[in-house]
Amino acid sequence: MKNKQLFLLVLFAIVQMQAQEFIPLWTKYKMPNSKGLVVKDSINNERVMQVGTPGIHAFFTSNQENKGAAVLIIPGGGYHHLSYNISGFQLAKWFNTMGINAFVLTHRLPISPDIIEREKAPLQDAERAMRIIRKNAGNWKIDTNKIGVMGCSAGGHLAASLGTIKDDFSLIGDEYDPYSFKPDFMILISPVIDMGKESHKGSFENLLGSNPSPELIKKYSLQFQVSDYTPPTFIAHAFNDKTVSPKNSLLFYDALLANKIPSSLHIFNQGGHAIALRNNPGSANLWTGICEMWLMEMNILKN
Repeated sequence: MKNKQLFLLVLFAIVQMQAQEFIPLWTKYKMPNSKGLVVKDSINNERVMQVGTPGIHAFFTSNQENKGAAVLIIPGGGYHHLSYNISGFQLAKWFNTMGINAFVLTHRLPISPDIIEREKAPLQDAERAMRIIRKNAGNWKIDTNKIGVMGCSAGGHLAASLGTIKDDFSLIGDEYDPYSFKPDFMILISPVIDMGKESHKGSFENLLGSNPSPELIKKYSLQFQVSDYTPPTFIAHAFNDKTVSPKNSLLFYDALLANKIPSSLHIFNQGGHAIALRNNPGSANLWTGICEMWLMEMNILKN
């Protein structure tokens, strides 16, 4: 048992070393929505299975390449775990090649025994992460109007929640409270959006529980939360996604259109679930280039 615990600690240290810095979101006694239990970080097979210390892994560009923009990346995992490498660190390094500073979020999982209100915890951590980035933007040479969010699969649901749900769940009465958590742009890859008919069963149950109220289901069915508050959005999904129906992206895009939010939707014929960064089949391999051009159109990549 001791050897296993030591292995996990070493592995977590290696994970953190891949980023330039790990920034905890909360101080020990000021983490909201916590019962005060001791929850240890746990990693297995490139998946974060339990989060005791939520935070952001920072990937900074060089001073010469810095475009003054930043993105908060939220890994997928069905709200059950966080696939931090394939839908986190790899994407962060890709953003760095464009001159965009990237921060990979390790948020509390709603199934944690320490959580009081399960559906609020991930969003609380995401809001706090955005506030930390904005507060430090000057030191990191980041334009506070060029800070976006990206998410894959269930991470796409949390990213879209950040850009649609206005409730401030992260106020704790400290120096970060005055800073906005609203993203300036969103990039959603194979996102979970609906918590109704088109929901992903695992994400639904892990986030909302087995018997949520109709009001809670509607609140976290994000096509109903889109408004003029929602920022410009890029969406990519695959027609042959058997895990999260592409109808999720269609529902969200229809709401974006209805609210006149500048947006770009791409449903590729192949690619399966959580379209990868590289080596996708056919036209799905073009999504990164299209996304980069979209960021230029939105003036995110222009100084």
